[in-house]
Amino acid sequence: MGWFTSRGSKMTESNGGNWEKELISKLATAALAEQRRARRWGIFFKLLTFAYITFVLLAFVDWGSRADLGGGKKHTAMVELTGLIAPGNDASAEKINGALQAAFKDKGTQGVILRINSPGGSPVQSQTIYDEMRRLRKKYPDIPLYAVVEDICASGGYFVAAGADRIYVSKSSVVGSIGVLMNGFGFTGLMDKLGVERRLITAGENKGMLDPFSPLSEKDKEYAQHLTREIHQQFIAVVREGRGKRLKETPEMFSGLIWTGAKSVELGLADGYGTLDSVARDVIKAEEIVDYTQKEGIAEKVAKRFGAAAASAFVEMVVRSAPLMR
Repeated sequence: MGWFTSRGSKMTESNGGNWEKELISKLATAALAEQRRARRWGIFFKLLTFAYITFVLLAFVDWGSRADLGGGKKHTAMVELTGLIAPGNDASAEKINGALQAAFKDKGTQGVILRINSPGGSPVQSQTIYDEMRRLRKKYPDIPLYAVVEDICASGGYFVAAGADRIYVSKSSVVGSIGVLMNGFGFTGLMDKLGVERRLITAGENKGMLDPFSPLSEKDKEYAQHLTREIHQQFIAVVREGRGKRLKETPEMFSGLIWTGAKSVELGLADGYGTLDSVARDVIKAEEIVDYTQKEGIAEKVAKRFGAAAASAFVEMVVRSAPLMR
């Protein structure tokens, strides 16, 4: 009897211990779940607050408008064309033309300066900018348009500059490169050494033209040269149209050579020496300069940061909640 009572006591103690452990485990799990839930809600409210602030900023401020930046005061409007002229770049036709349109439209603009520091780029983008420059000059005949060259104004950069009323350079600027190139690489010899076989299937006998993994045929080379010559003639026509009688043509002028700013003035490729400040002050007679260049605005920066923050928070929320979803 005593043995039974004693054994029963031990069993009770054992059950009591397991119950306590189970209770503690449940409490710990509940606390952990609550902590995770609180974190998720914290992240949610942070995102909500950030979204609200962003909405307020975008609702009350017109970040995209570049019109009337001069506040009605007389000024020189400046647009920067820097770097490679290509779609999606700061020097794309879309951005440069948009900035030029806003500059000419402003009632306080006394003259526009396109400050160029570019090695060139896309012929199509350069032609688009040039055409818009000529259009704006016809639309606003009383507002002069000047190009001011900094370090380099070559190839497509000079294509654009030719659309200005005058071109000002520094004596040490690099100007010219009136030519067109089409380049690439050929890997046929390397492929032979490596034992690699090229398998090219096309519909259209010329579809594989200039394929870097196939030998360059004389026919393809001839056609590519025909294309570059045609674009080159378009380039030459633009320079002749833009510079007119000021151009002192030489046999080497359209050969793709580059010249110093000093030599470009001698050749009639440029009109004189000047900087942004000196042209604004001494030529346009409006010393105050207003920048119309289209740059990444605060709204775009906020949107990008918000997008990155939202993505990061979403990933964090998913990771934190993952154990509870099992």
